[in-house]
Amino acid sequence: MRSHTVTKGIEKAPHRSLFKALGFTNEEMERPLIGVVNSRNDLVPGHQHLGELTEAVKAGVRMAGGTPVEFGAIAVCDGIAMNHEGMKFSLASRELIADSIEVMTKAHALDALVFVTACDKIVPGMLMVAARLDLPCIMVSGGPMLAGSFRGRKVSLSNVFEAVGQVKAGTMTEADLAELEDCACPGCGSCAGMFTANSMNCLSEAIGMALPGNGTIPAVSAARRRLAKKTGMKVMELLEKDLRPSKILTPAAFENALTVDMALGCSTNTVLHLLAIAHEAGVDIDLALINKVSRRTPNLCRLSPAGPSHLEDLDAAGGIPAVMAELAKKDLLDLSLPTASAKTVGEIIEGREVLLPDVIRPVDQPYAATGGLVILTGNLAPEGAVVKASAVIPEMLAHRGPARVFGSEEDAMDAIMSGSINPGDVVVIRYEGPKGGPGMREMLSPTASLAGMGLSSSVALITDGRFSGATRGAAIGHVSPEAAEGGPIAALRDGDMIEINIPEATLKVDLSEDEIKERMVSWEQPAPRYTRGYLARYTRMVGSAASGAVFK
Repeated sequence: MRSHTVTKGIEKAPHRSLFKALGFTNEEMERPLIGVVNSRNDLVPGHQHLGELTEAVKAGVRMAGGTPVEFGAIAVCDGIAMNHEGMKFSLASRELIADSIEVMTKAHALDALVFVTACDKIVPGMLMVAARLDLPCIMVSGGPMLAGSFRGRKVSLSNVFEAVGQVKAGTMTEADLAELEDCACPGCGSCAGMFTANSMNCLSEAIGMALPGNGTIPAVSAARRRLAKKTGMKVMELLEKDLRPSKILTPAAFENALTVDMALGCSTNTVLHLLAIAHEAGVDIDLALINKVSRRTPNLCRLSPAGPSHLEDLDAAGGIPAVMAELAKKDLLDLSLPTASAKTVGEIIEGREVLLPDVIRPVDQPYAATGGLVILTGNLAPEGAVVKASAVIPEMLAHRGPARVFGSEEDAMDAIMSGSINPGDVVVIRYEGPKGGPGMREMLSPTASLAGMGLSSSVALITDGRFSGATRGAAIGHVSPEAAEGGPIAALRDGDMIEINIPEATLKVDLSEDEIKERMVSWEQPAPRYTRGYLARYTRMVGSAASGAVFK
Protein backbone atom coordinates (compact mmCIF):
# COMPACT_ATOMS: atom_id res chain seq x y z
CA MET A 1 0.00 0.00 0.00
CA ARG A 2 1.17 3.51 -0.81
CA SER A 3 0.28 4.65 2.71
CA HIS A 4 2.95 2.39 4.15
CA THR A 5 5.35 5.04 2.84
CA VAL A 6 4.26 7.18 5.79
CA THR A 7 3.13 4.57 8.35
CA LYS A 8 5.62 1.66 8.28
CA GLY A 9 9.17 1.25 9.59
CA ILE A 10 11.20 2.76 12.39
CA GLU A 11 12.22 5.69 10.19
CA LYS A 12 8.55 6.67 9.94
CA ALA A 13 8.13 7.09 13.71
CA PRO A 14 7.93 10.91 13.27
CA HIS A 15 5.19 10.46 10.70
CA ARG A 16 3.23 8.15 12.98
CA SER A 17 3.67 10.64 15.78
CA LEU A 18 1.92 13.27 13.68
CA PHE A 19 -0.91 10.87 12.86
CA LYS A 20 -1.24 10.16 16.57
CA ALA A 21 -1.50 13.90 17.16
CA LEU A 22 -4.66 13.62 15.06
CA GLY A 23 -5.97 10.89 17.35
CA PHE A 24 -5.10 7.94 15.10
CA THR A 25 -4.44 4.57 16.72
CA ASN A 26 -1.87 2.04 15.58
CA GLU A 27 -4.73 -0.12 14.32
CA GLU A 28 -6.02 2.70 12.09
CA MET A 29 -2.55 3.23 10.63
CA GLU A 30 -2.34 -0.46 9.77
CA ARG A 31 -5.34 -0.06 7.46
CA PRO A 32 -5.39 1.59 4.02
CA LEU A 33 -5.65 5.38 4.13
CA ILE A 34 -8.62 6.44 2.01
CA GLY A 35 -8.81 10.09 1.02
CA VAL A 36 -12.37 11.44 1.23
CA VAL A 37 -12.50 14.68 -0.75
CA ASN A 38 -15.32 16.90 0.47
CA SER A 39 -16.22 20.06 -1.45
CA ARG A 40 -18.74 21.25 1.15
CA ASN A 41 -19.08 24.98 1.80
CA ASP A 42 -21.69 27.50 2.93
CA LEU A 43 -22.05 29.13 -0.50
CA VAL A 44 -23.25 26.38 -2.83
CA PRO A 45 -26.72 24.84 -2.29
CA GLY A 46 -25.57 21.64 -3.95
CA HIS A 47 -22.77 21.35 -1.39
CA GLN A 48 -24.37 22.58 1.80
CA HIS A 49 -25.25 19.06 2.98
CA LEU A 50 -22.06 17.32 1.87
CA GLY A 51 -20.72 17.18 5.41
CA GLU A 52 -23.45 14.69 6.30
CA LEU A 53 -22.77 12.63 3.19
CA THR A 54 -19.04 12.69 3.87
CA GLU A 55 -19.64 11.24 7.31
CA ALA A 56 -21.71 8.50 5.67
CA VAL A 57 -18.87 7.75 3.24
CA LYS A 58 -16.38 7.60 6.10
CA ALA A 59 -18.65 5.21 7.96
CA GLY A 60 -18.73 2.99 4.88
CA VAL A 61 -14.94 3.07 4.58
CA ARG A 62 -14.59 2.04 8.23
CA MET A 63 -17.17 -0.74 7.89
CA ALA A 64 -15.13 -2.19 5.04
CA GLY A 65 -11.82 -2.02 6.89
CA GLY A 66 -10.27 1.26 5.81
CA THR A 67 -9.22 4.46 7.56
CA PRO A 68 -10.87 7.53 6.03
CA VAL A 69 -8.99 10.84 5.95
CA GLU A 70 -11.05 13.84 4.89
CA PHE A 71 -9.82 16.95 3.12
CA GLY A 72 -11.55 19.75 1.27
CA ALA A 73 -11.88 21.12 -2.24
CA ILE A 74 -13.15 24.49 -3.42
CA ALA A 75 -16.48 24.86 -5.21
CA VAL A 76 -18.02 27.75 -7.14
CA CYS A 77 -21.80 28.16 -7.42
CA ASP A 78 -22.38 29.04 -11.06
CA GLY A 79 -25.78 30.55 -10.32
CA ILE A 80 -24.35 33.01 -7.80
CA ALA A 81 -21.32 33.67 -10.01
CA MET A 82 -23.51 34.31 -13.07
CA ASN A 83 -23.50 37.60 -15.00
CA HIS A 84 -20.61 39.33 -13.22
CA GLU A 85 -16.85 38.95 -12.88
CA GLY A 86 -17.29 35.88 -10.72
CA MET A 87 -18.21 33.72 -13.72
CA LYS A 88 -14.71 34.20 -15.11
CA PHE A 89 -13.50 32.02 -12.24
CA SER A 90 -15.95 29.14 -12.65
CA LEU A 91 -14.43 27.06 -15.44
CA ALA A 92 -10.98 28.17 -14.29
CA SER A 93 -11.64 26.55 -10.91
CA ARG A 94 -11.75 23.12 -12.54
CA GLU A 95 -7.97 23.05 -13.00
CA LEU A 96 -7.38 24.27 -9.43
CA ILE A 97 -9.59 21.52 -8.06
CA ALA A 98 -7.75 18.80 -9.96
CA ASP A 99 -4.33 20.18 -9.06
CA SER A 100 -5.08 20.66 -5.36
CA ILE A 101 -6.41 17.10 -4.98
CA GLU A 102 -3.31 15.77 -6.71
CA VAL A 103 -1.15 17.71 -4.25
CA MET A 104 -2.97 16.40 -1.18
CA THR A 105 -3.07 12.81 -2.40
CA LYS A 106 0.58 12.61 -3.42
CA ALA A 107 1.86 14.55 -0.42
CA HIS A 108 0.19 12.20 2.06
CA ALA A 109 0.62 8.89 0.18
CA LEU A 110 -3.07 7.99 0.13
CA ASP A 111 -4.16 4.59 -1.15
CA ALA A 112 -7.52 5.41 -2.76
CA LEU A 113 -10.01 8.25 -3.05
CA VAL A 114 -13.73 8.91 -2.66
CA PHE A 115 -14.98 12.17 -4.14
CA VAL A 116 -17.99 13.77 -2.41
CA THR A 117 -19.25 16.61 -4.52
CA ALA A 118 -22.17 17.94 -6.54
CA CYS A 119 -21.84 20.80 -8.97
CA ASP A 120 -20.63 22.05 -12.30
CA LYS A 121 -16.82 22.28 -12.44
CA ILE A 122 -16.15 20.25 -9.33
CA VAL A 123 -17.35 16.91 -10.72
CA PRO A 124 -15.19 17.10 -13.88
CA GLY A 125 -12.25 18.46 -11.90
CA MET A 126 -12.42 15.42 -9.65
CA LEU A 127 -12.80 12.98 -12.53
CA MET A 128 -9.83 14.62 -14.25
CA VAL A 129 -7.59 14.05 -11.23
CA ALA A 130 -8.93 10.52 -10.84
CA ALA A 131 -7.66 9.77 -14.33
CA ARG A 132 -4.38 11.59 -13.65
CA LEU A 133 -3.59 9.81 -10.38
CA ASP A 134 -4.95 6.43 -11.49
CA LEU A 135 -5.58 5.23 -7.95
CA PRO A 136 -8.73 3.29 -7.06
CA CYS A 137 -11.37 6.05 -7.06
CA ILE A 138 -15.12 6.45 -6.91
CA MET A 139 -17.46 9.43 -6.79
CA VAL A 140 -20.72 10.14 -4.97
CA SER A 141 -22.64 13.34 -5.61
CA GLY A 142 -24.85 15.29 -3.25
CA GLY A 143 -27.80 14.63 -5.55
CA PRO A 144 -30.28 16.91 -7.27
CA MET A 145 -32.46 19.52 -5.61
CA LEU A 146 -36.19 18.93 -5.66
CA ALA A 147 -38.14 21.13 -8.04
CA GLY A 148 -39.94 24.08 -6.50
CA SER A 149 -43.67 24.72 -6.79
CA PHE A 150 -45.00 28.06 -8.03
CA ARG A 151 -48.75 28.42 -8.27
CA GLY A 152 -49.31 24.77 -9.04
CA ARG A 153 -46.45 24.18 -11.46
CA LYS A 154 -42.95 22.82 -10.96
CA VAL A 155 -40.15 25.36 -11.30
CA SER A 156 -36.39 25.56 -10.88
CA LEU A 157 -33.62 28.14 -11.06
CA SER A 158 -33.90 28.60 -14.83
CA ASN A 159 -37.45 29.88 -14.38
CA VAL A 160 -36.16 32.66 -12.12
CA PHE A 161 -33.58 33.75 -14.68
CA GLU A 162 -36.26 33.82 -17.39
CA ALA A 163 -38.64 35.69 -15.10
CA VAL A 164 -36.23 38.65 -15.09
CA GLY A 165 -36.91 39.05 -18.81
CA GLN A 166 -40.64 38.63 -18.20
CA VAL A 167 -40.63 41.49 -15.72
CA LYS A 168 -38.74 43.62 -18.23
CA ALA A 169 -41.28 42.71 -20.92
CA GLY A 170 -44.18 43.56 -18.61
CA THR A 171 -45.63 40.04 -18.51
CA MET A 172 -44.76 39.49 -14.84
CA THR A 173 -44.82 41.85 -11.89
CA GLU A 174 -41.94 42.36 -9.49
CA ALA A 175 -44.16 40.96 -6.74
CA ASP A 176 -44.65 37.77 -8.76
CA LEU A 177 -40.90 37.53 -9.26
CA ALA A 178 -40.32 37.91 -5.52
CA GLU A 179 -42.79 35.08 -4.87
CA LEU A 180 -41.06 32.90 -7.49
CA GLU A 181 -37.60 33.44 -6.09
CA ASP A 182 -38.84 32.32 -2.66
CA CYS A 183 -39.98 28.92 -3.91
CA ALA A 184 -37.93 28.01 -7.00
CA CYS A 185 -35.04 26.46 -5.06
CA PRO A 186 -36.64 24.69 -2.08
CA GLY A 187 -33.51 23.27 -0.45
CA CYS A 188 -30.14 21.61 -0.80
CA GLY A 189 -28.95 19.84 -3.92
CA SER A 190 -27.76 20.65 -7.42
CA CYS A 191 -30.36 22.73 -9.31
CA ALA A 192 -33.29 20.56 -10.33
CA GLY A 193 -33.05 20.54 -14.13
CA MET A 194 -30.69 18.81 -16.55
CA PHE A 195 -28.20 21.60 -16.09
CA THR A 196 -24.44 21.05 -16.04
CA ALA A 197 -24.19 19.73 -12.47
CA ASN A 198 -26.82 17.05 -12.92
CA SER A 199 -25.57 16.31 -16.43
CA MET A 200 -22.11 15.51 -15.10
CA ASN A 201 -23.46 13.53 -12.14
CA CYS A 202 -25.52 11.40 -14.52
CA LEU A 203 -22.57 10.94 -16.87
CA SER A 204 -20.36 9.92 -13.94
CA GLU A 205 -22.71 6.97 -13.63
CA ALA A 206 -22.76 6.31 -17.36
CA ILE A 207 -18.98 6.36 -17.69
CA GLY A 208 -18.64 3.95 -14.77
CA MET A 209 -17.11 6.11 -12.02
CA ALA A 210 -20.11 6.21 -9.65
CA LEU A 211 -22.70 3.78 -8.33
CA PRO A 212 -26.18 3.50 -9.87
CA GLY A 213 -28.42 6.29 -8.59
CA ASN A 214 -25.59 8.81 -8.30
CA GLY A 215 -27.10 11.15 -10.86
CA THR A 216 -30.75 11.11 -9.87
CA ILE A 217 -31.47 10.16 -6.23
CA PRO A 218 -32.70 13.41 -4.64
CA ALA A 219 -30.39 15.21 -2.25
CA VAL A 220 -32.91 15.08 0.59
CA SER A 221 -33.56 11.34 0.29
CA ALA A 222 -32.36 8.79 2.83
CA ALA A 223 -31.40 6.70 -0.21
CA ARG A 224 -28.72 9.32 -0.93
CA ARG A 225 -27.19 8.70 2.52
CA ARG A 226 -27.27 4.96 1.98
CA LEU A 227 -25.61 5.45 -1.41
CA ALA A 228 -22.83 7.41 0.29
CA LYS A 229 -22.23 4.57 2.77
CA LYS A 230 -22.18 2.01 -0.05
CA THR A 231 -19.71 4.20 -1.95
CA GLY A 232 -17.38 4.26 1.06
CA MET A 233 -17.57 0.50 1.29
CA LYS A 234 -17.11 0.04 -2.45
CA VAL A 235 -13.81 1.92 -2.59
CA MET A 236 -12.29 -0.77 -0.39
CA GLU A 237 -13.37 -3.42 -2.89
CA LEU A 238 -11.84 -1.38 -5.71
CA LEU A 239 -8.59 -1.18 -3.75
CA GLU A 240 -8.59 -4.92 -3.08
CA LYS A 241 -9.25 -5.70 -6.76
CA ASP A 242 -6.88 -2.95 -7.96
CA LEU A 243 -9.63 -1.61 -10.21
CA ARG A 244 -8.29 1.78 -11.29
CA PRO A 245 -9.65 4.56 -13.51
CA SER A 246 -7.36 3.50 -16.35
CA LYS A 247 -9.34 0.24 -16.52
CA ILE A 248 -12.68 2.08 -16.45
CA LEU A 249 -12.08 5.30 -18.43
CA THR A 250 -11.47 3.59 -21.76
CA PRO A 251 -12.42 4.87 -25.23
CA ALA A 252 -15.51 2.65 -25.17
CA ALA A 253 -16.56 4.10 -21.79
CA PHE A 254 -16.40 7.62 -23.19
CA GLU A 255 -18.57 6.52 -26.12
CA ASN A 256 -21.04 5.05 -23.64
CA ALA A 257 -21.07 8.36 -21.75
CA LEU A 258 -21.57 10.36 -24.94
CA THR A 259 -24.41 8.06 -25.95
CA VAL A 260 -26.19 8.62 -22.64
CA ASP A 261 -25.43 12.34 -22.96
CA MET A 262 -27.27 12.44 -26.29
CA ALA A 263 -30.21 10.42 -24.99
CA LEU A 264 -30.64 12.67 -21.95
CA GLY A 265 -30.12 16.00 -23.70
CA CYS A 266 -27.38 17.11 -21.33
CA SER A 267 -25.68 20.49 -21.00
CA THR A 268 -23.35 21.71 -23.74
CA ASN A 269 -20.70 21.98 -21.03
CA THR A 270 -20.42 18.20 -21.03
CA VAL A 271 -18.48 18.54 -24.28
CA LEU A 272 -15.81 20.62 -22.53
CA HIS A 273 -15.64 18.33 -19.54
CA LEU A 274 -15.63 14.96 -21.30
CA LEU A 275 -12.85 16.23 -23.57
CA ALA A 276 -10.87 17.36 -20.53
CA ILE A 277 -11.36 14.07 -18.66
CA ALA A 278 -10.38 12.14 -21.78
CA HIS A 279 -7.24 14.26 -22.07
CA GLU A 280 -6.20 13.26 -18.54
CA ALA A 281 -7.06 9.61 -19.26
CA GLY A 282 -4.99 9.59 -22.45
CA VAL A 283 -8.08 8.85 -24.54
CA ASP A 284 -8.40 10.49 -27.95
CA ILE A 285 -11.80 12.13 -28.36
CA ASP A 286 -12.56 14.85 -30.86
CA LEU A 287 -15.63 16.82 -31.87
CA ALA A 288 -16.19 14.60 -34.92
CA LEU A 289 -16.80 11.63 -32.59
CA ILE A 290 -19.43 13.64 -30.73
CA ASN A 291 -21.40 14.23 -33.92
CA LYS A 292 -20.97 10.58 -34.92
CA VAL A 293 -22.49 9.47 -31.61
CA SER A 294 -25.22 12.13 -31.84
CA ARG A 295 -26.29 10.98 -35.31
CA ARG A 296 -26.86 7.39 -34.15
CA THR A 297 -28.42 8.08 -30.74
CA PRO A 298 -32.12 8.88 -30.23
CA ASN A 299 -33.03 11.64 -27.77
CA LEU A 300 -35.20 9.97 -25.12
CA CYS A 301 -35.56 12.69 -22.47
CA ARG A 302 -36.65 16.32 -22.43
CA LEU A 303 -35.81 17.49 -18.94
CA SER A 304 -35.89 21.10 -17.77
CA PRO A 305 -35.09 23.48 -19.45
CA ALA A 306 -35.98 21.49 -22.60
CA GLY A 307 -39.19 20.09 -21.10
CA PRO A 308 -41.35 19.93 -17.97
CA SER A 309 -39.62 17.03 -16.18
CA HIS A 310 -36.95 17.38 -13.50
CA LEU A 311 -34.32 15.09 -12.03
CA GLU A 312 -36.70 13.74 -9.39
CA ASP A 313 -38.93 12.60 -12.27
CA LEU A 314 -36.00 10.93 -14.02
CA ASP A 315 -35.22 9.09 -10.78
CA ALA A 316 -38.82 7.93 -10.44
CA ALA A 317 -38.73 6.77 -14.07
CA GLY A 318 -35.83 4.41 -13.35
CA GLY A 319 -32.83 6.71 -13.52
CA ILE A 320 -29.74 6.30 -15.66
CA PRO A 321 -29.86 2.46 -15.63
CA ALA A 322 -33.32 2.63 -17.23
CA VAL A 323 -32.08 5.05 -19.89
CA MET A 324 -29.13 2.77 -20.60
CA ALA A 325 -31.39 -0.28 -20.74
CA GLU A 326 -33.45 1.42 -23.45
CA LEU A 327 -30.33 2.31 -25.42
CA ALA A 328 -29.09 -1.26 -25.10
CA LYS A 329 -32.17 -2.47 -26.98
CA LYS A 330 -30.62 -0.90 -30.09
CA ASP A 331 -27.09 -2.15 -29.26
CA LEU A 332 -25.93 1.42 -28.69
CA LEU A 333 -23.80 0.65 -25.62
CA ASP A 334 -20.85 -1.57 -24.80
CA LEU A 335 -22.26 -3.70 -21.98
CA SER A 336 -19.01 -5.53 -21.25
CA LEU A 337 -17.24 -2.57 -19.66
CA PRO A 338 -16.13 -2.60 -16.01
CA THR A 339 -17.36 0.10 -13.62
CA ALA A 340 -16.57 1.36 -10.13
CA SER A 341 -19.48 -0.74 -8.88
CA ALA A 342 -17.25 -3.75 -9.62
CA LYS A 343 -19.97 -4.87 -12.03
CA THR A 344 -20.13 -4.58 -15.79
CA VAL A 345 -22.49 -2.15 -17.48
CA GLY A 346 -24.61 -5.11 -18.57
CA GLU A 347 -24.88 -6.43 -15.01
CA ILE A 348 -25.96 -3.00 -13.74
CA ILE A 349 -28.79 -2.56 -16.25
CA GLU A 350 -30.01 -6.16 -16.22
CA GLY A 351 -33.72 -6.21 -15.40
CA ARG A 352 -33.98 -2.39 -15.38
CA GLU A 353 -36.96 -0.91 -17.17
CA VAL A 354 -38.58 2.45 -17.73
CA LEU A 355 -41.29 3.14 -15.17
CA LEU A 356 -42.52 6.47 -16.56
CA PRO A 357 -42.52 6.47 -20.38
CA ASP A 358 -43.51 10.14 -20.48
CA VAL A 359 -40.14 10.94 -18.82
CA ILE A 360 -37.95 8.36 -20.61
CA ARG A 361 -39.35 7.66 -24.05
CA PRO A 362 -39.09 4.14 -25.53
CA VAL A 363 -36.08 3.88 -27.79
CA ASP A 364 -38.31 3.30 -30.84
CA GLN A 365 -40.50 6.33 -29.97
CA PRO A 366 -37.91 9.04 -29.17
CA TYR A 367 -38.36 12.79 -29.06
CA ALA A 368 -35.85 12.94 -31.91
CA ALA A 369 -33.99 10.35 -33.93
CA THR A 370 -30.68 12.06 -33.16
CA GLY A 371 -28.97 13.22 -29.99
CA GLY A 372 -29.38 16.25 -27.79
CA LEU A 373 -26.06 17.92 -28.70
CA VAL A 374 -24.73 18.86 -32.12
CA ILE A 375 -21.31 20.16 -33.14
CA LEU A 376 -21.54 22.86 -35.81
CA THR A 377 -18.74 23.78 -38.19
CA GLY A 378 -18.32 26.28 -41.01
CA ASN A 379 -16.40 29.42 -41.86
CA LEU A 380 -17.51 31.03 -38.59
CA ALA A 381 -16.38 28.08 -36.48
CA PRO A 382 -13.66 26.14 -38.34
CA GLU A 383 -12.78 24.15 -35.21
CA GLY A 384 -16.38 23.72 -34.12
CA ALA A 385 -19.14 25.09 -31.92
CA VAL A 386 -21.79 23.30 -29.85
CA VAL A 387 -25.56 23.64 -29.47
CA LYS A 388 -28.09 21.81 -27.30
CA ALA A 389 -30.37 20.86 -30.19
CA SER A 390 -32.90 19.20 -27.91
CA ALA A 391 -33.64 22.60 -26.31
CA VAL A 392 -34.17 24.40 -29.65
CA ILE A 393 -37.71 24.81 -30.97
CA PRO A 394 -38.26 23.47 -34.49
CA GLU A 395 -38.58 26.88 -36.16
CA MET A 396 -35.10 27.89 -34.92
CA LEU A 397 -33.26 24.76 -36.05
CA ALA A 398 -32.44 26.68 -39.21
CA HIS A 399 -32.09 30.44 -38.94
CA ARG A 400 -30.63 33.26 -40.99
CA GLY A 401 -30.29 36.77 -39.64
CA PRO A 402 -28.13 39.87 -39.20
CA ALA A 403 -25.35 39.88 -36.63
CA ARG A 404 -25.55 42.13 -33.59
CA VAL A 405 -21.98 42.06 -32.35
CA PHE A 406 -20.89 42.69 -28.76
CA GLY A 407 -17.45 42.52 -27.15
CA SER A 408 -18.65 41.33 -23.77
CA GLU A 409 -21.61 39.79 -21.97
CA GLU A 410 -22.28 43.08 -20.19
CA ASP A 411 -22.64 44.97 -23.50
CA ALA A 412 -25.01 42.33 -24.83
CA MET A 413 -27.12 42.39 -21.66
CA ASP A 414 -27.40 46.19 -21.84
CA ALA A 415 -28.72 45.90 -25.40
CA ILE A 416 -31.15 43.11 -24.51
CA MET A 417 -32.54 44.84 -21.46
CA SER A 418 -32.88 48.15 -23.30
CA GLY A 419 -35.09 46.47 -25.90
CA SER A 420 -32.77 47.07 -28.85
CA ILE A 421 -32.59 43.43 -29.99
CA ASN A 422 -35.11 42.71 -32.74
CA PRO A 423 -36.78 39.49 -33.89
CA GLY A 424 -34.55 37.75 -36.42
CA ASP A 425 -31.28 39.09 -35.00
CA VAL A 426 -28.28 36.91 -34.22
CA VAL A 427 -26.65 38.17 -31.05
CA VAL A 428 -22.89 37.58 -31.13
CA ILE A 429 -20.95 37.79 -27.86
CA ARG A 430 -17.22 37.52 -28.45
CA TYR A 431 -13.98 37.91 -26.47
CA GLU A 432 -15.53 35.66 -23.82
CA GLY A 433 -13.62 32.47 -24.70
CA PRO A 434 -11.14 30.59 -22.52
CA LYS A 435 -8.39 33.17 -23.13
CA GLY A 436 -10.44 36.21 -24.05
CA GLY A 437 -12.88 36.17 -21.13
CA PRO A 438 -10.84 34.79 -19.57
CA GLY A 439 -12.60 31.73 -18.23
CA MET A 440 -15.29 31.27 -20.87
CA ARG A 441 -18.26 32.71 -18.98
CA GLU A 442 -21.70 31.12 -19.16
CA MET A 443 -24.32 33.29 -20.84
CA LEU A 444 -27.46 32.24 -18.98
CA SER A 445 -28.56 35.78 -18.22
CA PRO A 446 -28.72 36.87 -21.90
CA THR A 447 -30.44 33.68 -23.06
CA ALA A 448 -32.89 33.61 -20.17
CA SER A 449 -33.70 37.30 -20.57
CA LEU A 450 -34.47 36.81 -24.25
CA ALA A 451 -36.66 33.83 -23.40
CA GLY A 452 -38.50 35.82 -20.78
CA MET A 453 -39.04 38.66 -23.26
CA GLY A 454 -40.52 36.25 -25.79
CA LEU A 455 -37.60 36.45 -28.23
CA SER A 456 -36.13 32.95 -27.94
CA SER A 457 -38.32 31.82 -30.85
CA SER A 458 -36.81 34.43 -33.18
CA VAL A 459 -33.36 35.42 -31.90
CA ALA A 460 -30.22 33.24 -31.89
CA LEU A 461 -27.11 33.71 -29.78
CA ILE A 462 -23.55 32.84 -30.74
CA THR A 463 -20.52 33.11 -28.47
CA ASP A 464 -16.95 31.95 -28.03
CA GLY A 465 -17.95 31.68 -24.38
CA ARG A 466 -20.41 29.08 -23.25
CA PHE A 467 -23.96 28.59 -22.01
CA SER A 468 -25.40 27.23 -18.81
CA GLY A 469 -27.12 23.88 -18.89
CA ALA A 470 -30.20 25.90 -17.92
CA THR A 471 -30.13 27.69 -21.28
CA ARG A 472 -32.71 26.90 -23.93
CA GLY A 473 -33.10 28.20 -27.46
CA ALA A 474 -30.76 28.58 -30.42
CA ALA A 475 -27.75 29.27 -28.22
CA ILE A 476 -24.48 28.27 -29.88
CA GLY A 477 -21.35 28.30 -27.75
CA HIS A 478 -17.68 27.29 -27.72
CA VAL A 479 -17.10 28.93 -31.14
CA SER A 480 -13.51 28.00 -31.98
CA PRO A 481 -11.02 29.47 -32.61
CA GLU A 482 -12.11 32.17 -30.19
CA ALA A 483 -11.95 35.88 -30.98
CA ALA A 484 -8.94 36.49 -28.71
CA GLU A 485 -7.00 33.95 -30.78
CA GLY A 486 -7.96 35.59 -34.07
CA GLY A 487 -10.81 33.26 -34.97
CA PRO A 488 -13.28 34.33 -37.70
CA ILE A 489 -15.74 35.48 -35.04
CA ALA A 490 -13.35 38.41 -34.48
CA ALA A 491 -13.98 39.58 -38.06
CA LEU A 492 -17.76 39.94 -37.68
CA ARG A 493 -19.48 43.31 -38.00
CA ASP A 494 -23.02 44.40 -37.30
CA GLY A 495 -25.30 43.42 -40.17
CA ASP A 496 -23.24 40.48 -41.46
CA MET A 497 -25.67 37.72 -42.37
CA ILE A 498 -25.23 34.59 -40.31
CA GLU A 499 -26.71 31.25 -41.27
CA ILE A 500 -27.34 28.53 -38.68
CA ASN A 501 -28.42 25.06 -39.78
CA ILE A 502 -28.51 22.62 -36.90
CA PRO A 503 -29.81 19.60 -38.89
CA GLU A 504 -26.91 20.08 -41.31
CA ALA A 505 -24.48 20.92 -38.48
CA THR A 506 -23.28 24.17 -40.04
CA LEU A 507 -22.54 27.70 -38.82
CA LYS A 508 -21.62 30.20 -41.52
CA VAL A 509 -21.34 33.90 -42.22
CA ASP A 510 -21.96 35.35 -45.68
CA LEU A 511 -18.34 36.38 -46.17
CA SER A 512 -15.78 34.87 -48.47
CA GLU A 513 -12.50 33.56 -47.13
CA ASP A 514 -10.74 36.54 -48.74
CA GLU A 515 -13.11 39.02 -47.06
CA ILE A 516 -12.48 37.47 -43.65
CA LYS A 517 -8.71 37.56 -44.23
CA GLU A 518 -8.89 41.19 -45.39
CA ARG A 519 -10.77 42.24 -42.26
CA MET A 520 -8.30 40.41 -40.05
CA VAL A 521 -5.31 42.25 -41.54
CA SER A 522 -6.10 45.23 -39.31
CA TRP A 523 -7.05 43.09 -36.30
CA GLU A 524 -4.85 43.32 -33.23
CA GLN A 525 -4.87 40.75 -30.50
CA PRO A 526 -6.33 42.41 -27.42
CA ALA A 527 -4.26 42.82 -24.30
CA PRO A 528 -5.07 40.29 -21.57
CA ARG A 529 -7.82 41.51 -19.26
CA TYR A 530 -5.88 40.26 -16.22
CA THR A 531 -2.15 40.81 -15.69
CA ARG A 532 -1.84 39.41 -12.16
CA GLY A 533 -3.39 36.69 -10.07
CA TYR A 534 -4.78 33.31 -11.08
CA LEU A 535 -6.68 34.50 -14.16
CA ALA A 536 -3.47 35.98 -15.59
CA ARG A 537 -1.83 32.56 -15.31
CA TYR A 538 -4.97 30.90 -16.63
CA THR A 539 -4.95 33.14 -19.72
CA ARG A 540 -1.38 32.17 -20.51
CA MET A 541 -1.92 28.44 -20.03
CA VAL A 542 -5.43 27.55 -21.23
CA GLY A 543 -6.06 25.96 -24.61
CA SER A 544 -8.97 25.95 -27.04
CA ALA A 545 -12.52 25.00 -26.15
CA ALA A 546 -12.34 22.58 -29.07
CA SER A 547 -9.98 20.43 -27.00
CA GLY A 548 -11.69 20.91 -23.63
CA ALA A 549 -10.08 24.20 -22.51
CA VAL A 550 -7.34 22.26 -20.73
CA PHE A 551 -3.97 23.68 -19.79
CA LYS A 552 -1.34 23.40 -22.48
